[in-house]
Amino acid sequence: MFSLRVHSVDSNHPLTLEETTFISAAATTSTTAATTKFNERRGISHLYRNASQKSSLPNPNPNSRSTSLFVVAVPNYFSEDDFIRFCGSHIDHVHVLLFIRNDGMEDRYSVLIKLDNQVTADRFYNSFNEKRFSPSEAEICHILYVLSVEFTESAEIASTPPENFTELPACPICLERLDPDTSGIRNTLCDHSFQCSCTSKWTHLSCQVCRLCQQQDEKPACSVCGTSENLWVCLICGFVGCGRYKEGHAKRHWQDTQHCYSLDLRTQQIWDYVGDNYVHRLNQSKTDGKSIDTNSCCVSFEGDCGTCGCSEDSGISGALFSSKVEAIADEYNRLLATQLEAQRQHYESLIIEAKSKRQSSISEAVENAVTSTMQDIQNKLEKCELEKNAVADINRGLIKNQEI
Repeated sequence: MFSLRVHSVDSNHPLTLEETTFISAAATTSTTAATTKFNERRGISHLYRNASQKSSLPNPNPNSRSTSLFVVAVPNYFSEDDFIRFCGSHIDHVHVLLFIRNDGMEDRYSVLIKLDNQVTADRFYNSFNEKRFSPSEAEICHILYVLSVEFTESAEIASTPPENFTELPACPICLERLDPDTSGIRNTLCDHSFQCSCTSKWTHLSCQVCRLCQQQDEKPACSVCGTSENLWVCLICGFVGCGRYKEGHAKRHWQDTQHCYSLDLRTQQIWDYVGDNYVHRLNQSKTDGKSIDTNSCCVSFEGDCGTCGCSEDSGISGALFSSKVEAIADEYNRLLATQLEAQRQHYESLIIEAKSKRQSSISEAVENAVTSTMQDIQNKLEKCELEKNAVADINRGLIKNQEI
């Protein structure tokens, strides 16, 4: 279940499109009617996901579907006319198509699509989700169902997650780094490692996280204490903080901002502070580095796929076999991650227990030392009292002898 909030002080502006766009992609729609549903708007998109719900991949939960679709990121070399032509005949069933551009991200833009009904929305999702924008490029079309869309002029409201929701990264590369259960994205073509070439394909690295991963010549440091060890970077805003074994500024950033996803710059593992576990994608890369350009797998919620337009081809069997192998490897990696996490908790508990025993021993030794010192002082005090009384008795006897 996804929710979208857009911080924008702009209004919708009708697009001026090429005439060939309407001829090729919307021949049944008049030019006047088409231009009224194609709009552009400036703003900053904030994508949220219900923290209590997990993805039901490969098929979205029927309760989490809607007629509104959100294309997370479209590369800037793909113009508005290209995107409309990319939609093909599905554009006839689009009620509203809004291009959302962020001035701070020149390499990409997002698209909000409102379709006529749930059937056409499902067809659009099945046809274009995880499909390459261009056969010669690596960028994939990631589509999410959004149940609510809100535009606000307040940056504070836009960046505040709804109740029980957590914010996801706006960068498509960072979003693909997350586990499918967290991001809602099933497949990626790359593991997005530090030396990954696909991140450099974007016109500008507007994402702070990707810049830190690419620029190896410049050594990052904690934004608060300046340490360069055990660094974590926030996937939402790019804040660099130190881990729990230093001053814990990364966790403090989460407590202040509710940005719960943090990337370990050394291992590229992603920690979820809300779920208190790792959520990085464990099995990302393909065996041969190639992808099969096929239709998206049919997603039929009523058991009938006769109208979705999906067809079998020669690549399906190979893809199914690969998916089974990846499922086994994914299960193994999950088991490994679970056991590593269990061992981490076990040894951390041993460390805490040892520290507790050490502190208890120190406290006991201090208490014994204090008690012994007090006893010595008490004994000396009693001895002084006895000597005082004896001297007083002698003094009284001398006084009496003088009187006689």
